[in-house]
Amino acid sequence: MPIDASLFTAFCLATAVLIMIPGPIVTLVVANSISRGTRFGVASVAGASLGSGLLIIVGAFGMTSLLAILADWFDILRWAGAAYLVYLGIRQWRATPVALANLEPDSGPLKGVFLHGFVVAITNPKTIFFYAAFFPQFIDPTRALAPQLALMSAAFLIIAVSIDGAYAVLAGRLRFIFVSQSRARLRNRLVGGLLIATGIGLAAARRT
Repeated sequence: MPIDASLFTAFCLATAVLIMIPGPIVTLVVANSISRGTRFGVASVAGASLGSGLLIIVGAFGMTSLLAILADWFDILRWAGAAYLVYLGIRQWRATPVALANLEPDSGPLKGVFLHGFVVAITNPKTIFFYAAFFPQFIDPTRALAPQLALMSAAFLIIAVSIDGAYAVLAGRLRFIFVSQSRARLRNRLVGGLLIATGIGLAAARRT
């Protein structure tokens, strides 16, 4: 296997938790699903996934050389990544609850929704920052970098499409889950707690 199995499993779990955070893409997907139906949310997911895929491909070309240069700094990057996870968790926990049903949806045909999703993803710096700051924690410097990056990039896209798609379907079919202000607060606390636990777990693992 080109990647350490335990590191890859941890990467997939942490990625899933991070992608659950309602950012610009999730906000767009949920708003369209709630206001216009599931197929409009799915169209947003498709456009956003294409944009994210292009960003990751671009990032991968420079990442192999960068990580080779920074091989001696992996432990520092991993500790920084763990701290970043805890920071995201605290920020998510303290975030002002947002009733997603009150957000402005897209207007226009399905093609326009797809293109809007693509534009939102391609102009979102979070993807590149996530790729550069988060991936190094889970890379084994004793193995070839390119296969590890390729496998993690593919896993990232699959997880992102699955979770964003789930948001689209749930928002379209179970509208009441997203409209309540109290449910929004509960979602913030749940995701924030998971992020904090993930960061602490990564830090503890590196100490041992």
